[in-house]
Amino acid sequence: MSVSSGRPFHGLRMLAVHAHPDDESSKGAATTALYTSLGARVMIATMTGGEAGDILNPALLNSPAARRDIAGLRRDEMAAAAEVLGAEHRWIGFVDSGLPEGDPATETPHGSFYQVPTDVAARPLVHLIRSFRPHVLTTYDERGGYPHPDHIKNHIVSMTAVEQAADAAVNPELGEPWQVQKVYYNMDLSPRKWLAIHEKMTAEGHESPFADMLEKYRSRNQERNSWLTARIACGQMLERSDRALLSHATQIDPKGGFFSEARKIAKTFWPTEEFELAIDNTGREPLERGSDFLESDLFAGVTRDDGRRIPDAGLLEPYVETRAAVPSAGQTPAEKENV
Repeated sequence: MSVSSGRPFHGLRMLAVHAHPDDESSKGAATTALYTSLGARVMIATMTGGEAGDILNPALLNSPAARRDIAGLRRDEMAAAAEVLGAEHRWIGFVDSGLPEGDPATETPHGSFYQVPTDVAARPLVHLIRSFRPHVLTTYDERGGYPHPDHIKNHIVSMTAVEQAADAAVNPELGEPWQVQKVYYNMDLSPRKWLAIHEKMTAEGHESPFADMLEKYRSRNQERNSWLTARIACGQMLERSDRALLSHATQIDPKGGFFSEARKIAKTFWPTEEFELAIDNTGREPLERGSDFLESDLFAGVTRDDGRRIPDAGLLEPYVETRAAVPSAGQTPAEKENV
């Protein structure tokens, strides 16, 4: 049975693991807001404090508070964003590694998140998984969504923590074991998505802000052949995700390219968020690899704490396709352009 109101997800829990404050508001935020509005508990785990982030909003470049205590300001921004999304939040406590620059790129700082041994970095996340007991966990793919060292480390630590949290022999002092039933990669930064929006904008005569980003994906070999397993129809929550993102005032220029015509077109042309199923411990039949959009609900097939099982079709209404076809799972943006 599909639903669009009430609290059908009451008692269900999702853990969204992100590298920095603001990542939770730019990747999967509308999905978070949708599930919390329908009764689920969503916990956002932020691995670092974002201390190495630059001030990207021109209006705050000369702000004494921002220059004096960027870490403290980002903590306040994160609290505001979590409130907008209706989510709970936990700081994991590692130090932002920064984005290495130059050719060759500089090393990440000693003691930063990327430099922390994986088993050490996984410990607090194992503890959180065992205490919060999520049915579903979201993280980034093995390339981090884009090549920031903290995003890559976020993937490694998330997958390690999921495995260790389920093993009673590993760190028993961190709580009773808990097996996450489903793990998804957040695919909001999929080149396939941004290529489709880029082409839509150029076809309508607009200047696209995504050309440089797509070129960077190509030059860095980031055209990962992603499998967009799940597509969440969350268009009604995109305004809320925008408000959450704007809560990160040091990182977002409200007059910049992202909130220009591009955002308006993206909201109407692509009112969904996509995820790739990485681990499925539900016991259901495996999904047929090679086909996209097989799920419309991240909790599909999950067993509740009381033993009741969510139907394989899920509880959310599937998105009805109205936009032009996007590149298939076996076709990268570069391949599509060469057709």
